[in-house]
Order: sequence, then structure tokens, then C-alpha cells
Amino acid sequence: MADHVQSLAQLEILCKQLYESTDTTTRLQAEKALVEFTNSPDCLSKCQLLLERGSSSYSQLLAATCLSKLVSRTSSPLPLEQRIDIRNYVLNYLATRPKLVAFVTQALIQLYARITKLGWFDCQKEDYVFRNVIADVTRFLQDSVEHCIVGVTILSQLTNEINQVSSSALLSNADTTHPLTKHRKIASSFRDSSLFDIFTLSCNLLKQASGKNLNLNDESEHGLLMQLLKLAHNCLNFDFIGTSTDESSDDLCTVQIPTSWRSAFLDSSTLQLFFDLYHSIPPSLSPLVLSCLVQIASVRRSLFNNAERAKFLSLLVDGVKRILENPQSLSDPNNYHEFCRLLARLKSNYQLGELVKVENYPEVIRLIANFTVTSLQHWEFAPNSVHYLLSLWQRLAASVPYVKATEPHLLETYTPEVTKAYVTSRLESVHIILRDGLEDPLDDTGLVQQQLDQLSTIGRCEYEKTCALLVQLFDQSAQSYQELLQSTNSSAIDIAVQEGRLTWLVYIIGAVIGGRVSFASTDEQDAMDGELVCRVLQLMNLTDSRLAQAGNEKLELAMLSFFEQFRKIYIGDQVQKSSKLYRRLSEVLGLNDETMVLSVFIGKIITNLKYWGQCEPITSKTLQLLNDLSIGYPFLSSPTWRFSCTYSSVRKLVKLSAVQFMLNNHTSEHFSFLGVNNQSNLSDMRCRTTFYTALGRLLMVDLGEDEDQFEQFMLPLTAAFEAVAQMFSTNTFNEQEAKRTLVGLVRDLRGIAFAFNAKTSFMMLFDWIYPSYMPILQRAIELWYHVPACTTPVLKLMAELVHNRSQRLQFDVSSPNGILLFRETSKMMTTYGNRILTLGEVPKDQVYALKLKGVSICFSMLKAVLSGNYVNFGVFRLYGDDALDNALQTFIKLLLSVPHSDLLDYPKLSQSYYSLLEVLTQDHMTFIASLEPHVIMYILSSISEGLTALDTMVCTGCCSSLDHIVTYLFKQLSRSTKKRAAAMGQESDRFLHIMQQHPEMIQQMLSTVLNIIIFEDCRNQWSMSRPLLGLILLNEKYFADLRSSIVNSQPPEKQQAMHLCFENLMEGIERNLLTKNRDRFTQNLSVFRREVNDSMKNSTYGVNSNEMMS
Repeated sequence: MADHVQSLAQLEILCKQLYESTDTTTRLQAEKALVEFTNSPDCLSKCQLLLERGSSSYSQLLAATCLSKLVSRTSSPLPLEQRIDIRNYVLNYLATRPKLVAFVTQALIQLYARITKLGWFDCQKEDYVFRNVIADVTRFLQDSVEHCIVGVTILSQLTNEINQVSSSALLSNADTTHPLTKHRKIASSFRDSSLFDIFTLSCNLLKQASGKNLNLNDESEHGLLMQLLKLAHNCLNFDFIGTSTDESSDDLCTVQIPTSWRSAFLDSSTLQLFFDLYHSIPPSLSPLVLSCLVQIASVRRSLFNNAERAKFLSLLVDGVKRILENPQSLSDPNNYHEFCRLLARLKSNYQLGELVKVENYPEVIRLIANFTVTSLQHWEFAPNSVHYLLSLWQRLAASVPYVKATEPHLLETYTPEVTKAYVTSRLESVHIILRDGLEDPLDDTGLVQQQLDQLSTIGRCEYEKTCALLVQLFDQSAQSYQELLQSTNSSAIDIAVQEGRLTWLVYIIGAVIGGRVSFASTDEQDAMDGELVCRVLQLMNLTDSRLAQAGNEKLELAMLSFFEQFRKIYIGDQVQKSSKLYRRLSEVLGLNDETMVLSVFIGKIITNLKYWGQCEPITSKTLQLLNDLSIGYPFLSSPTWRFSCTYSSVRKLVKLSAVQFMLNNHTSEHFSFLGVNNQSNLSDMRCRTTFYTALGRLLMVDLGEDEDQFEQFMLPLTAAFEAVAQMFSTNTFNEQEAKRTLVGLVRDLRGIAFAFNAKTSFMMLFDWIYPSYMPILQRAIELWYHVPACTTPVLKLMAELVHNRSQRLQFDVSSPNGILLFRETSKMMTTYGNRILTLGEVPKDQVYALKLKGVSICFSMLKAVLSGNYVNFGVFRLYGDDALDNALQTFIKLLLSVPHSDLLDYPKLSQSYYSLLEVLTQDHMTFIASLEPHVIMYILSSISEGLTALDTMVCTGCCSSLDHIVTYLFKQLSRSTKKRAAAMGQESDRFLHIMQQHPEMIQQMLSTVLNIIIFEDCRNQWSMSRPLLGLILLNEKYFADLRSSIVNSQPPEKQQAMHLCFENLMEGIERNLLTKNRDRFTQNLSVFRREVNDSMKNSTYGVNSNEMMS
């Protein structure tokens, strides 16, 4: 006993040291000792003693945390009786000590929630012992206020715990093959059996609380009401159908309330309760009420018929009206934010045609408009909430063409007011921001772009008024700006204010032009666009003329945003050149056709690159604009092709003298960002790839087979290569200069290689770089293998050169170039791989940058060359060339140096590895079969883990690889039984032997694939079906056992149906893997999955069958 007391005292001292000590060493030692305690065999008994006799709250917290870990443990889990005892002990402990420190109460409630969730399907004498949650808390609710708070918090935390996948990392351990399935089954059962009762209880308790005169200044009564509101919110926020939506897109989602809840929402008192609560409780609690109202406003439309929905909407709108008429509480930022969310839901979940039929619609839309205008004018107050208001008006404006109701929507009256408020408030903010040194909203380009996207739709409603406003404000600011520039005594602050106002106006003009919808646009609106475009181009001429003295970065970025919108709408065949916009440009600026407009674009691009070459944001966006202009229809491989110019526009572009100037003078003398600047980082050169991609496309338009023109274009790059070669030839050279020159050069070349997607042009590039300059790239890898800023661009260039995009790598029959190119690839990969492995142990936070990124590019490079169809790989072994063996052996070395967890933790590495493995198992299975047993097991384990990956591309690649392996195995087995054993190679024989030694690996994958198809949301069923037949044929006895287990796990009345499903699955299937047989199996599997899902829908035994398979 004395030992126990002494050890408890030591634990309490350690807890104090961990949570209170300021000395880092003491804290770390205490943490280490406590971790050992949690893993000790007597941890459970000591936790109980700590709770009973511990004198500090820290020791109680330790006990609760340790118990949570114990009940979550998968290796040697606690027996059911022990978990029931812990659950009962925790409830009694909380009931007898309602005034514990908050964090201890929270930890104990979390422990209760975790035990309940994990044991949801556990039975004792045909009773689900962990499901009586409401009975568990009833005694708390019938006692003091403190007890009530604990009881309500238990229900709230339990609802939250069951709803959260992420909070339950325990599931990913408890059930490695299908954590999400088990979670959803628990959540669905909880939803069907308990959630509505909990929600009803929370509403009833809220009604009781609102009926009493609660003293909300009393901390306990305030806390009780807060916990009740949290409970109601958690119920409404439950993931009812397992969509697991991303919170960032919460305002697009619908709350999928079950049909069994209809009565609660048809009863007007539920909605009225929350609106009444909002008006009767203090602002500290009302945000929670509004959060509940946001969820209630978002219930699915199909819960009601038309008449019921109209009545519900009417009550909702009346409640909103009442809040707008008494807006005092909205001065609290949290209330304001939630109310803005509520307003946005009015349109996201209801149609404009329904809203206008609400009795008080004219008054409500007036109040909402006034509220929006006031909110926009107070731009400094809760800026992150403006998104929701603009979202409401954007959706309202977008609905105008489609509304069929006869009642007036009045948007033609109020939308221009919203537009005006947004525009004028942004302009007025400029002076205040500069005067007071406040944070400039323009610095948050993501937020500005989001608001402009919304304004583009709002501003197009009553466009005449929008244009008139923008013209008036632009003319005022432009005139003031011009006068200030001409004046000799104007202050810098006055100029900055006008530049800031013009920046906003240019952004907004670009946005409203980008909002043009072709089918809804008129000649008059195009003419108005012309007025706005003319003004921006005139301003550009003014600012460009001053760039030698001064420039404004934000205004330049706004110009580029404007040009991008203008290009998308008015450049190319999608707009008639007879458009009134072009007519206006001709009248005012003398720009008579598209060619002249394109010359303005190119002029601006060249000006920016000349004067802003050292400003990365402007250079990057300018080059992106050039890149977009260079994409014509022949280059549909680009993801932005839909918004690209047409090929005719690109041909016009190439004829411009400015473009010819760029094609003939792409040197640092004319474009400073191409210079080797010692002040910049090597990674800052990324924009060079974009520049040369665009130049490469423009060069290709008229290049044809003109080698002289190509040689002329490549002169600056030839000079750069020669300079690097010169440096490498001497023992002492400036390493930094060599690195910068080389990195810039390979980034340029990668841009050109990407653009040259036709055979003729790509062969010119190949002949230029090989064999002359390949040794320089190889030398760079040897020298700087440990510097990712150098190796990554070189490896990426090589990966691009070997990529047979658009069949550009087609060598003549007498050409050895395909083999020579692979030799270079093999040499580079081997050089890099052998050297990078000498780095040894790399810190976890640096492992991707220093090693895994390069490994990933090597895998991509090898995959590209192996699947390029321009090399006959059989000749290497035939002629004793070890290039292929070296590359494959390097792949294995690199692979074995990467832990399994890293393969799936880094998406780019996952995709490159699994796509390479797919090619290897398809075309080089003899190599895979010849590997050592531990390597084969590593690869099979990686496939097994990849089958359950969230990335569908990885999962599909694993299925394909597994299919190739299984097919190979099946063929070898078939041959061995046909008295052709002598003909089998040693590799095949050894591979078969390994598989026979370790049948559990293939069996586990059979179990995993079948499990995913039956129990998971299988997104790639066809891919999953392909290896499954082979797995079944290789493991017929195991499959029969698996089938029996699944059938027997079903309720007795459903076992026959499940047995029939499996019978039908194999009906008509022969013991071969011919295409016809596979296709029949795939068809059978689709029917099988559908029938099994139908059979299990109402089964409460589903999880048991899952556990059988884990």
C-alpha cells in the first residue's frame, strides 16, 4: 500500500513538472517518464487510484488521458466487462464531482464518448450496452445546474465524437482496411437510433430555459444555455449521409435531414424557438443561435412539399426581417458573421421565384439591401463576412433571367445600390488605409479576386448604371491623377491615393468585362465595355510613359488582371470583330482590328519585362499572359485551352514586329529577368520556363523544317551552354555563377521542350542537345547531387526530353537515337541515385526537398522512357549492354531507401512510383520476378497499402499492377502443370516459390479488394474487378472460406440471399484469364455489388462482417 502511495506522489510530481515547469529539460524528462507509465501493465489500476486520491487536477487529467489511450488500443484490447466498468465509473465520478476543473471534466467526457463510440456495436446478453446514452445522462439533467451542464456536455461531446472521422484516429488503427466504413456504420446507427431524441431533448430544454427567467449573469446558468446551444448545433451539423464535406465549402452544402425528422421542421415552434432565443439572450451566446439557424435554413428542399416549403420559407424570412429591424446585436462581429451566413443561405437553398412570393418580400429585400450597403460602407468591420453578402447578391442577380414568377423581384432597384456601395467604399478606403497605415485589402489577392468574381455577376445586372458609375469615377480619378503628375508641388501621398483608387477601378472594370455572358449580351453593353476598355488603355499609356521614373506595383497587377479578363472575352473567334467594342476602340484609340489590339498586349508584355524584370509577381503574371496568348487550338494539351486565343489569333500574333523582336532578342540585355543575378535565389528562375514555353509555341507557328531559323533562335542558349562547358573544363571556376547559368539554361530548355510537341521541331531540339551538351548535364548531377535547387531543374528537363508527348519521339528505322537517349537517361538516373543514397539519414522535415523530390522525378523519368514506345529494350541484354539493368537496379535501391509510409504521404512520389510500377509489371515482369524475396515482399506490401489509398489514381495504378502480377503468376502455374516445367526460367520458378512461401500476402489483397467492393464507396469498380478474378483463381480455398464467413455473419434470414449473390458472382466463369472471361466476371461483379448492398442496407450485422475481414 505504501508503494502505491509513494508511486502516486511521484506521478503527481511528474504531472506538475510537465504542465508547470519552465525548464525544458525537466519537462522532457517528466514527459518521458509519463509515457513509460502509460505503457506499464499496472497503468489501469493506478489511473483509478489517481482519480480517487489524486490531489491535483493535473493527475486527474493524466488518468483520464491514459484511460482514453487504453480503451482505444488495438493490440490486446480491454475486455467488454472492463470497458463497461470504466464507463460506469466515469459517469459516477462525474455525478459525484460536478465541480471539477473544466479540462478534467472535458477529458473524462471525452473518455466516455470514446468508449461509447468504439463499443457501439458491442452486445452483452443481446443488449447493446453502450447505446443507452440518454438514460445515462437523465440523472444529470434532474439534478443541479452543474450536473445539467455535465449531462448536456456529455451528449454534445458524444454527438461530435461520433460525427468526426478525424477526431477518431483510433479507427484508422482499429480497422486498417476500412476505417471509413466502420465509422459510417456507427454514425448511421447513432443517427437512426439516438440523434433525433437528443435533438428533441435539446429543443425541449431550450424551451424550458427560455420560459424561465434565467439569470444569464450567473456563470452556471450562462454555461448551461451555452452547452444546450452547442448540443443543438452539433445535432444539426451532423454528417447525416456521410458526405464529409470540406468546411471551406460549407456554404454550398445542404443539410440532409432524415425524413423521420420532418415533424420537427413542420412544427413552426422549432424555428420560432431559435429566433426568440436570439432576441432574448446576450450577444456572447447569440452567435450559436444564428449558427443553428444557418443549419435549419439549409435543410434539404425535398424534406417539404411545395406548400410546406413556402410556409417554412415565410417563417424564415419573417425571422430575418425581425433581426434586420432590430440590428443592435449585429454590432458584435461574431453575430454579424453568422447573420451574413444566414442571409447567403436564403438564396443557396431557395429559388428567387419562391422568395418573391413571400408576403413581406419587398420590405425584406429593401432591408437586406440597406444592410448590405451599410456593411460595404463599413469596409473595415468584419471584412471576411462580406463574401457571404456578395454571394447572396451574386446568386440573386444570376437568377434574374430565369425567374418566372409574376411578382416583382425589385433587383433592378437594389442591385445597382449594392454595386455602387462596393465600388465607392473601396475607393474611399484608400485614403484612410494610407493615412493610418492600415493593412491594405489589395495585398490579399485571393480575397480580392473572390470578391471581384462575385461583383462581375452583380455588376452585369442593370449594366448601364454600373458603367455610368465606373466611367464617372474613373474620369474623376484619372483627371486628378494627371493634374497631380503635371503639378510641381503635388505630394507623394496625394499621388498614392489616386493610384490606389485607379487600382481598384481597373480591377473592377476587368471583373465586370469578365462577367459578360455571350448569349445575354447586347451591342449596347459591348459599346459600354468599349468605353471602359478605352479608359484603362489610356491610363496604361500614361503610366507606361512614367516607368523610367516611377511605377506602382499594385496598379500594374490590376492592369494584368484587366488584360486577362479582356483576353478571355474579346480576343479570338468567340467574339465577332464587328462588335461595338472594337468600333469604339477604333474611334478613340485607332485600334482598328484584332491585330492592333494584340500589338497593345505584346507592347505591354515587353514593357513590363523591361521595367519590372526584378519584380517577381509582375514578371510571373506578365509571362502567364504571354503564355495564354501563345496557346492556339493546335496546342490543346494545355489545361487552359478553353480560354486561349484561337490559332488565327496566334498567327496574327507571330506576324507582329514586337513578337519577332522577342523571338530574335531573348537575352538578359533586353529582358533583365533572364540575367544571372547573384542576389536572387535559384528557385526564382521558375518563370523562365513559362517564358520559353510561350516563345517555343510562337516559334513553331512558322518554323516548319527551317533549321537555320531554329539555330538562330537557340544562339543565346548555345552561348550559355558553351559558357558552362568552359567553366567545367577548368579546375577553378565560380561555382555560384556556374549554378545560376546552368539552372537558368535548363529551365529555358524545359520550356522549349514542352512547347515542341511536333516531331519535326522536337527532332531539331534533340539533335541540338545530343550528343553535344548531354555531358554537361551529367556533370552537373555529379557535382551538385546534394543541391536540389540544381538537380531538380536538370532532372525535370531530362524527364521532359524523354516524354513522348504527341508521338514527337519517332526516330527513323536506321536511327539508334532511341537507344542512345535511354542510355543517357539510365546514366543520369544511376549517377543521381547512387550519389543521393550516400547522404545517409536525412531529417524528416528536409527529406522531401533533399531526397524524395529528386527520387520522384527519377521515377517519372523512367516511367516516361519505358512507356514511350521508341526503344526496343530487348536489345540491351542481347548485346550485353547494362543500361537497362543499371536503371532498374537504381530504381530498386532508391525504392528500398524510402519507407512505405513516405510512399503514400507524399502525393507526387505516390503517383510517380505507382505509375512506374504499373509499367514495370506490364512490360518487365521477368525483372520483377528475378528480384530478391524481401524486395518482392516490399513491392507487394506497397501495392497492398496503395489499394486503400484515398487518391483514386494511386488506387487504380495498384489494381493494374496487381492484375499484371496475378496474371503472370497464373500463367506460370498453368505452364508448370502442363509438363513444360523445363521451359520455365529460373526467375519464374523462384517467383512462384516465393509466392507459395508467403500465400498470406496475396490472400490479404484478395480480402482487401473484396472488402472494398462490398463495403466501401468503390469509385473505381472496373479497375478493382480486373485483379479480383485472378486472385480468386489463385486462392480458391481461401476465397471459399472468406465467402462462408461473410454468409455466416449475416442474420439467418439473409444468409440464403448472400449465398446466392456469391453463386451468381461465379456463374459462367471459367478457370482462365482470357479477356472474354474477365469481361463476364466484371459484369457479374457489378450485379453482385448492387445485390449485396441492397441485402445489407437494413442489416445491423454489417460491421460484424467487416470485422471478420479485418
